[in-house]
Amino acid sequence: MAAFTLLDLLAFAWFVGVWIGYSLLIEKSAKGRDGLNAMMNGYRDEWMERLLARDMRMVDAQVTAALQNGSAFFASTSLIAIGGTLTLLRSTEQLLTVMAALPFGVSASPELWEVKMMGLATIFVYAFFKFAWSYRLFNYFAIMIGAAPPSQERNSTAAQAFAHRAARLCADAGRHFNRGQRAFFFALGYLGWFLGPLPLALTTTGIVIVMWRRQFASDARKAFAAEVAQAGEAAPKRRAFKPSPSKRR
Repeated sequence: MAAFTLLDLLAFAWFVGVWIGYSLLIEKSAKGRDGLNAMMNGYRDEWMERLLARDMRMVDAQVTAALQNGSAFFASTSLIAIGGTLTLLRSTEQLLTVMAALPFGVSASPELWEVKMMGLATIFVYAFFKFAWSYRLFNYFAIMIGAAPPSQERNSTAAQAFAHRAARLCADAGRHFNRGQRAFFFALGYLGWFLGPLPLALTTTGIVIVMWRRQFASDARKAFAAEVAQAGEAAPKRRAFKPSPSKRR
């Protein structure tokens, strides 16, 4: 820790604080319930309601497979990123020479550089666990799709409970997938630290602004804001979605 300057520690504290703060905003606050991620939860419940009404559920199986493939792709990408980061540890001297030759390069000790590289690898390890757990949850969800009650029983209490339970499992899988993607975004911000503490603060701030805009001010979010029925009639309200009680992080 003696190799880190006060500015390094402050910039890193800003990085961690912004990551935690943004995660709490999206997942725990009232503002987060107005975000794009949270709005998908209502559609998960609606999806399961429509699934119960269908006799043929091949489309639902295909959508589930697509969700699984997305998680598997990012989990594999995380492993590649971990391997690449650890490989760079073997080329510390060469990398420091290249960085020092850049106009905006900063001098750093090999020990400091390696600590920063290990921090980047840790972020990718965290992302891998999130994507891997998301993939496992989507596997469980696929099993539930196969065990869905027949359409003749869609209005029964057991079928309605099944639909909401499956939607909650799907939402939990999506939540962990979102956390993995968030780690990837912040990993990009973390790269600024290799240029110095001020670039780290700036890249972290830029990343969180981009993510906030996508959740609350993007064209995709505006599409939901415009979800009002024609002729002055309000769009039908969806059933309130209760978040999954899963405590896994």
